[in-house]
Amino acid sequence: MPDDTQISAMVPRLVVFDFDGTLVDSQQVIIECMSGAFAHHDLPVPSANDIRRSVGLALEYAIGSLLPDPNDRDLAAVVAEGYRERAFAIRHSGTYDEPLFQGAREAIVALDLPETWLGIATGKNRRGLLHSLEHHGLHHHFATLKTADDGPSKPHPEILQQAMAETGVEPADTVMIGDTTYDMLLARNAGARAIGVSWGYHDSEELLANGASNVVESFAELLEELTVGTRIA
Repeated sequence: MPDDTQISAMVPRLVVFDFDGTLVDSQQVIIECMSGAFAHHDLPVPSANDIRRSVGLALEYAIGSLLPDPNDRDLAAVVAEGYRERAFAIRHSGTYDEPLFQGAREAIVALDLPETWLGIATGKNRRGLLHSLEHHGLHHHFATLKTADDGPSKPHPEILQQAMAETGVEPADTVMIGDTTYDMLLARNAGARAIGVSWGYHDSEELLANGASNVVESFAELLEELTVGTRIA
């Protein structure tokens, strides 16, 4: 693997990660909260697979995609509030568990370099993201955090455009790393490069079909891809 000097000279200037399904394995919490919120309102509880497929969208959009009537925005808002209440209770209980994927911490530390900005662009709300980052002791590594509170849901490009504007980095020197087609389309819509990861909620073929330049199988492979696959202007 390249040493720190080599990495510093070669990685893109802005590396933006998705969060759920990319850095943390949060599916247990998400499925529990989503199932409980639907059941509380006597709605058909979505399958675990359907819930996983919706991860990455802003919460109201994810819930809308799972409702019998996807256009019922009022109901989506009510169910979303129930979801948030459950998520808040879990985060402050002894059962909270959103483990980092293997190699995630090491990759973040390796990429936290003077010439490189790190960011997150997620469908999670800011409160939930900050809680998880603080839980894992990772907050200080990230220069920009973009959440569902900051703009339209993925794949609209605005939150990634905001991250680029905050750091002064052009799309050609930005890479978005994620596990869903929403992440790949977000990057494509913002003019940035997209790299998919194989361990999340959408399969590799979908990621490639929706704009991923490559799909990596591990964080070690991601570091190798970043050090050889992207130029700095």
